[in-house]
Parts: sequence; structure tokens; C-alpha cells
Amino acid sequence: MPGNSFGHSLRITTWGESHGKAVGVVVDGVPAGLELSEEDIQKDLDRRRPGQSEVSTPRVESDTLEILSGVFEGMTTGCPISMLVWNTNANPGAYDYIRYIPRPGHADLFYQKKYGIRDHRGGGRSSGRETIGRVAAGAVAKKLLSLNGIEIFAHVTELGGVKAGNVTFTDIRENVERTPVRCADPEAAQRMLEQVRLARSEGDSIGGIVEIIATGVPAGLGEPVFGKLDADIAAALMSIGAVKGVEIGAGFECARMKGSQMNDPFVIEAETIIPETNNAGGIIGGLSTGLPIICRAAVKPTPSISKVQRSVNMDRMEEVAIEIHGRHDPTIPPRMVPVAEAMLALVLADHMIRCGRIDPESLCK
Repeated sequence: MPGNSFGHSLRITTWGESHGKAVGVVVDGVPAGLELSEEDIQKDLDRRRPGQSEVSTPRVESDTLEILSGVFEGMTTGCPISMLVWNTNANPGAYDYIRYIPRPGHADLFYQKKYGIRDHRGGGRSSGRETIGRVAAGAVAKKLLSLNGIEIFAHVTELGGVKAGNVTFTDIRENVERTPVRCADPEAAQRMLEQVRLARSEGDSIGGIVEIIATGVPAGLGEPVFGKLDADIAAALMSIGAVKGVEIGAGFECARMKGSQMNDPFVIEAETIIPETNNAGGIIGGLSTGLPIICRAAVKPTPSISKVQRSVNMDRMEEVAIEIHGRHDPTIPPRMVPVAEAMLALVLADHMIRCGRIDPESLCK
């Protein structure tokens, strides 16, 4: 099964299944000399961890990280960094009833068609638990980026049809972790929470939008044709299982604008030429502009719902009704925030290394 790796100069390979023994990631391309500890990575894993609020699955996992290789005496060695999280609260038997019944909205049927076999225990590789490896690798990328003053943060801007109002970067930094829905607008966050509760009481789920922002990104990252920075970001975000759409800057709104409205005029600031506005979302022609990179991901409702749905028993080839049991999130965007941050961090760190913006020797000084 190819397709488990992502990146170029900074490359990750995630592994493991939702109800297998463990999940993890191998990160290759991290320069030697970066100070790194399990605590650096655990902070983001704790933000992604299940069972921490009423908007997440009741599955309780500590998601405690172990670094197996690539770090010696608190420093990266330049060798592949292998990281592992044990699955301590797996319940594979809870999925025996769907061994031959593909779940609507899931990849079950299409894994079976492609490979002739699938791990029916919670979806195996197609489970959201695969994102543990992404978040762990993204934490390493974030630390690399922080050496160059690059910061990444994300927040939920829409959930169940409830939209957040206008918020500042400061609002996002200060408010996101204060609410389980990770919305920087406190009033909207409360209404979002009510929508989550309503969907859960009805045995249903809701989707939403996650906005991801990177500040401090220098101008000139990316390549002008097939290595466009925005193309790599879109691929990174679309690789997250529940994401069905990505936009950057004005995004789909640009289709309703005139060129005079969309174009970002150039001005001189501190003896540097910069765009005055940021409809481009920090990227023009595939290259970063030096302004904040702003992108959004549309996230579908959790496909595992307890409402009765139609499916097929593949063994008996007959149509059946299915009601999903088990432990599932009533909505995905709040827990996807650290995952989306990780994927943007991995793309930016990869491009920084590729164009020589991260000097390996400087890490050792």
C-alpha cells in the first residue's frame, strides 16, 4: 500500500491502525542539532487527544509519545526520528458486526475493492487516529519553523452552520483553547456547542470550517509551476481524511470579485515592497509574499452516526440497514485544529529546508 509518505526534503511516513497495537510516524530530513524532547511533541498530541470534552469521542487514550530514534541527549542527530503512541483503549470487537458491511461515508468498500482486504476495526488506516503521526511530526516541524520566527495557529470559523464573527490574531491565540469547539469568538462558540449537543442527541453529526494561519513566513517560498506552495498546502490539507474542500486567501469568493477588488496593491513599508492587502492569502504565483498565509479547510460531518442508514452485506450480497455503534466524534473540526496546523507546518518546513532557509549549522550553535 503506497501513499503513506508525504514531503520531499522533510519527509514523513505514518503507520499503524486505529485498533492495532500502536500508531506512529517516521520523520526523515530533520537537521542535526535541533533541541527536541517528548514534551515538545506531547503538547500538540494532548490537544488532539480523544475523550477530553463533550465534542469528542468518549474513547479515552493518554496518547503518550515515545521517541524511539533520531534524538540523542536532547538533540536531533540527523537520522530518521521514529515516534510511537500505544493504543491502550482499543476495542476491536466492537466492529465485528461490520466485517462485511461497509459504512456509508467511510472508505470501507473502496479499500476492499482496491486491495481485496481491509481492516474493519474502526477503519484501520483510514481512521482519524492515523493523524497522531501527523501531529507528532508537525510538532517537530513547528519547532524548526519557530527558529525562523514562523508561528502557526488554527481555529474553527464555522460549525453546524454557525459562523464566527471577525476575530484578530490575538483573539485566536488567546481564545481558541478556552472552548471545546476551538472557536475564537466566544459567543459563536457557545452556539456551536449547542449545535453539537443537538446533533449528538439526534444520533447525527455536523461539519464545519477550520482556518489555518502562518505568520512570519518569508517571501519566496515555493516554486512557480508544479511545486507551487499553495498546491502543496492544498494537497496537505486535502490528505486529511474528512477534508472535502480547501481555499486560500479570498478563496472561492474571488470568483465573485473584480480584478480591481481582488488584486493586492503594492506599497513600500520599511524600505520593502509588500502587498497592501492580502486577498491572495500570502501566496501569489505559487510563491509566498511575506504576508500571513491564510487557508481554510471544509470538513465534512463525521460519517459514523447512530441513525439507521442503508448499506449492503458484501458476503451475502444483500441490502441491509446499518446503525453504527462504538465511540465517535459528533463533529471533527475542533479536534482537527492541531492536525491542520501540523500539515501546514510540514509543508512550510519542507520548503524552508529545500530553499536553504533553515541552516543546519545554525542549529548546532
